[in-house]
Amino acid sequence: MTTQSPIPRTPRVTSFGAAVRLWGLMGLLAVGVMLLAVLLGGTDTRMGDAWTALIRPAPTPMHAIVWELRLPRVVAAFGVGGLLAMSGCLMQVLVRNPLADPYTLGLSGGAAVGALGAMLAGAGTVTVAFGAAAGALFACVAVFVLAHRDLLSRQRAAHRDDATDLILIGVMLAAGFGAIVSMMLVLAPDRNLRGMLFWMMGDLSGVAWWALPVGCLLACLLAIVPLGRQLNLLARGEESASALGVRPPVVKSAIFAFASLATAVAVTTAGTVGFVGLVVPHALRRLIGNDQRVLIPASAIGGGILVVVADTISRVVADPIQLPVGAVMAVIGVPTFLFLLVHRR
Repeated sequence: MTTQSPIPRTPRVTSFGAAVRLWGLMGLLAVGVMLLAVLLGGTDTRMGDAWTALIRPAPTPMHAIVWELRLPRVVAAFGVGGLLAMSGCLMQVLVRNPLADPYTLGLSGGAAVGALGAMLAGAGTVTVAFGAAAGALFACVAVFVLAHRDLLSRQRAAHRDDATDLILIGVMLAAGFGAIVSMMLVLAPDRNLRGMLFWMMGDLSGVAWWALPVGCLLACLLAIVPLGRQLNLLARGEESASALGVRPPVVKSAIFAFASLATAVAVTTAGTVGFVGLVVPHALRRLIGNDQRVLIPASAIGGGILVVVADTISRVVADPIQLPVGAVMAVIGVPTFLFLLVHRR
């Protein structure tokens, strides 16, 4: 029997106008949070100086800090959070399990192997990003090759659970990649170990392509939102979706492709940042329902806001030391998710 989500599917946002207003309010909140993140810095900088540097271009040290360090990092953090939250929504539809997240298929493990291998070779930031992208692509291809019958099959035995098969494949790949990562950490010289650990826990301090996650997020949303009705039907079961004109193999393949691309870009940009793709969809479902046409864009905005907040905390709370954004996100995500579970009961 296929695992079904226990989350109510009754939509609470029932019109396009209400959805647009919701997205608009969340967008305004996102702009405000991002602006505050750009202005906030260490104890040796003032918000007034940062505001002046933001609106008045001048060759000053504060102008360089705001425009070359903080703003690219904040934009990248928003894109990474949006990609992870959107991917979490898609993965939960694909495997029909509310506990699925962007890392269910082992993409983060593949990216970690690629990135840490580049770090062991003494490569720079751009090469490390390429290594992470190559590792994530390898993991994506491996999952697709191993599970292609589940994703593309039109007729399956009644007892066969393709969602469970996908999860098991992802778990096994993640375990294998985890073993390789452990061996890399043991063999790594001391001078590389700190950077490798920071990357694994999530790090936005050395973003190579800050515009890549935002551009990928917009492109994925433009492609996914028109599929919202088919995603709603697929979440209720493949048989009923097929009866209503949906082609499950095609939709599942599209979900897999977009979720994998979003996760790969996010991990390549910031390393492993957990709980975003799990907490944000759960929280928003309680507020706006489970209509994917509304939930996916709202989750993208909400995930971006959450990661920007976590990254700002990681920069400010222990200044001048910067904490891993993945660790801060875990501190936020664990109690939040437990609260949602207890409150639902």
